[in-house]
Amino acid sequence: MLNAATHYSIDYPDLSLVLALVRGGTLARAAALLRVDVSTVFRAVRRLEAALGQTLFEKSRAGYLPTSLASNLAQQAERAEQALEAARMGVEQGAEVISGTVRLTCTDSVLQGVLLPALAQFMPHYPALTLELSTSNDFANLSRRDADIALRLTRTPPEHLVGRCLGRVAYQVCASPDFARQHQGRALADLPWIGPDDFLPDHPTVVWRREHLPGVRLSYRCNSLLSVTELVRAGLGVAALPDFLLEAGLQPLGPTLAGHDTALWLLTRPDCRALRSVVTLFDELGRHVHMNVGAGLPAIALCQPQK
Repeated sequence: MLNAATHYSIDYPDLSLVLALVRGGTLARAAALLRVDVSTVFRAVRRLEAALGQTLFEKSRAGYLPTSLASNLAQQAERAEQALEAARMGVEQGAEVISGTVRLTCTDSVLQGVLLPALAQFMPHYPALTLELSTSNDFANLSRRDADIALRLTRTPPEHLVGRCLGRVAYQVCASPDFARQHQGRALADLPWIGPDDFLPDHPTVVWRREHLPGVRLSYRCNSLLSVTELVRAGLGVAALPDFLLEAGLQPLGPTLAGHDTALWLLTRPDCRALRSVVTLFDELGRHVHMNVGAGLPAIALCQPQK
């Protein structure tokens, strides 16, 4: 980075200094991270600000608050830090190391029931790869380039994305074992129901309930299927849930909801196929979710990708 007024060129020690103070928030913590004394950090920051002709930090009661320039420099410093660590690993391991940051989005239920078991199997083999996770219920993240990969439950993935179908997902009406015993013999329409609120108006479980139980009034509305699952597990009522969330503490009350299944899609943008970090994570997820299916997870049965 070159400042036109001073012609000062930022180097790696400058980036490390800014990153330490952003992370630490105080001179003392920054000094501990850099393994120098507090006065050294103070003088270094003053010299750097004078050389750049711009303020990097605002002093407050909370500590040193970074300006937008300092925040931007800290982001660049983190990337440089990751690149340096990847180079060190490559030297130690004698091979090219997959590094960088990949942004992945999925729903909280897919994160809990599908993604976490897969990540636990292969991510330890990629210590230089950083994964940024966000939970969302739409495709806007990929469209706005806020994410590189998405795991989505849908029958019709957007045409502007590329990917593969990892399997079918079915739904069943469930309750806790205690709730099922206490209410044995009662009609589903007479039970307290738990369901998603208006954030998922076209969800397969919502469509099924409107078709088959049009008079049911929800006793509990939640803004995520994972929250719905927790309320069912707590014995507060019944709900239609995806099979991959049916674990200990949940009991199906009938067969799967015929004609209301969906599919799990692994998706990315076409431009991301040139990024080794994204391709590596994409391929690993494809393999390990299939492996989980083969190991007997009830939720996802293999299906062929669309042509």
